[in-house]
Amino acid sequence: MARRVAWACAFAGLLALAACQKKEAAAPAPRPVVAVAVHADGQPLGATLPGNVEARYTTPLSFRIGGKLVERRVRLGDTVQKGQIVAQLDPADAQKNAASAAAQLDAAQHRLVYAKQQLERDRAQSRENLIAPAQLEQTEDAYASAAAQREQAAQQAALARDQLQYATLSADHAGVITAEQADTGQNVSAGQAVYSLAWSGDVDVVCDVPENALAGLRVGQGARIALTALPGRTLRAQLRELSPAADPQSRTWRARLTLDQPGADVRLGMTADVSFEASGAATHALFMLPATALFHDGTQPAVWVVRHGSDVLELRRVQIARYDERTIAVAQGLADGERVVLQGVHTVSAGEKVRAIAPLHPEDFAS
Repeated sequence: MARRVAWACAFAGLLALAACQKKEAAAPAPRPVVAVAVHADGQPLGATLPGNVEARYTTPLSFRIGGKLVERRVRLGDTVQKGQIVAQLDPADAQKNAASAAAQLDAAQHRLVYAKQQLERDRAQSRENLIAPAQLEQTEDAYASAAAQREQAAQQAALARDQLQYATLSADHAGVITAEQADTGQNVSAGQAVYSLAWSGDVDVVCDVPENALAGLRVGQGARIALTALPGRTLRAQLRELSPAADPQSRTWRARLTLDQPGADVRLGMTADVSFEASGAATHALFMLPATALFHDGTQPAVWVVRHGSDVLELRRVQIARYDERTIAVAQGLADGERVVLQGVHTVSAGEKVRAIAPLHPEDFAS
């Protein structure tokens, strides 16, 4: 019996020794993820952009009727006042139409007077039962028709008088003539521009903004304007309007800035250098990332960052300056050279050890 117990103890010891000698399970290999080091490639807000001085409003001056241009009273560069006559059409046809309409109105007025007198006579006779009711109805109908014809003739006469006035072209606003688009003796159609008028008052500086500086601009933002023709002088301006769409040819956005105090020496067409003032987070350059890199930490936008040295994933909240069709512009939250996961952001987790690999087709992720 003692021998059996000894054998059992020896066997148990062998099993325990064998268990201790088993190798520990190998740690899982780091998971490969597509990640690249990012670099700021957005243009800083303080960049200087070329521009030129323009009037805030420029409108064409045109006749409301067609005819032969017989007189031009102003020339290119002339200053005009509101209501000033600038051009004249041959008024002969308009005068004849006005005279014809006035004659038709006079005839219609006489017919109305006669119809009214006839109606008064027939009503008096009808009260004495001297005429049939049908005759009175015909007289009343004739009077109503004469009244309508007189009203129609009056409207035609008023329209003819307006047409005669339209043969004279006046300036709608005070301003400067910036273009001449028709010559004396030329037959012009209704609406055809004869002059271009730049309104007096507010003066704008217009510039084209590239895509990489777009996120740093806000309506109402201040700017400094340096005019080539006025060296050593800096003007203040505010961004009044920023185009919502890019120009299809230049792929830039048109920006219009209103000068605070332009002065009489600021002329239309002068070239300018526009320096936008920095505001808030827009002072930093932007990191352009593909839209596939965007994740969310709760309700806040975030990206996955591969920590340097440990290759462990970190979910980092970022501030997005602009959302484009295929890219995002990150204004805050990233440092130059940090590695950001570009694909599979919904399949990884915080604290996971990974192995960063370059994308198979880097051009697909180029901003």
